[in-house]
Amino acid sequence: MSKAAQFRALHDRPEPLLLPNPWDAGTARILAGMGFEALATTSLGVALAKGRTGATRQEILDNCREIDAATPLPVNADLENGFAHDPEEAAKTIALAVEAGAAGASIEDFTGDGSNPIYDFELAVDRVRAAVEVAGDVVLTARAEGILHRAKDLNDTIKRLQAFEQAGADVLYAPGLRTLQEMRAVVSEVGKPVNVVMGFADPSITIEQLAEIGVRRISIGGAFARLALKSFMDAAGQMRAGRFGFVADLPPLAELVKSLG
Repeated sequence: MSKAAQFRALHDRPEPLLLPNPWDAGTARILAGMGFEALATTSLGVALAKGRTGATRQEILDNCREIDAATPLPVNADLENGFAHDPEEAAKTIALAVEAGAAGASIEDFTGDGSNPIYDFELAVDRVRAAVEVAGDVVLTARAEGILHRAKDLNDTIKRLQAFEQAGADVLYAPGLRTLQEMRAVVSEVGKPVNVVMGFADPSITIEQLAEIGVRRISIGGAFARLALKSFMDAAGQMRAGRFGFVADLPPLAELVKSLG
C-alpha cells in the first residue's frame, strides 16, 4: 500500500487520527518511535528553525522531503496558501509536494495580506478545485482561515468548508475552533472528515470528546516547536543568570539515541 493510501485509510476509521507536527528528521523519528501513525509538517516550525516567522516554498518542500525520508510514516504537508494567489500557480505547489513524498497536502484561503486576509469566496473555491485536480491519490485538505484572520464568523467558515467539500477536498479544516460546540457545529454540517488543531482549542478537551462529536483528525500545528523553543529559552535564561539547575532535567543521552531509532 502506498503512503497516500495508508494516509487515506487512517481517515476512514471511526477513531480520530492523532497527527503530530515534527519540524525536522529527528523529531519525526521520535514521534514515529512513540507509535504515531502519520506525521504532518508545520510551516511555522520550519520558519522558527530558520530564525524567521515565515518560510519559503522551497524550504517547506525541502522539509517535507526530509521528514518523509526520516520514517516509513505518511506525511501531510502544510503548504500555506500554495505561495501563489492564482489557482493554477498555487496548485503547482501541491504537485511539488507530491513529488517531495507528501501523502497529504493542504491549501488555505489566507492570502498572507493582513489588510485583505481572506480570498474572495469564488476564488477560494477555485483554488481548492485546482489543487484537487493535481493531488491525485494524495489526501487534499482544504482550510478555511477566517476565524483566525478576520472577524469570527462560524457561518461563513461552514459555508466555505461546504463549498470546498463540493470542490473535491478530502479533509476539511478550520483553524481557530476553540469549543466542542463550535467543532460539533462544523462536523455536523459537512460530510468529509474534519481536522481540529488543538493549538487554538480549549486544552481541557479530550480525544474521547472529539471522537464522540465525529472529529476524524487531530493536529497540533506549531505547538511542539514553540514548546521546544520555550524550554530552550528558559534554560538559556538560567544560564544567562549564572544558574544551571536545568541540567538536572537533561534526559540521558542513551535515551535520546534510542528514541531516534
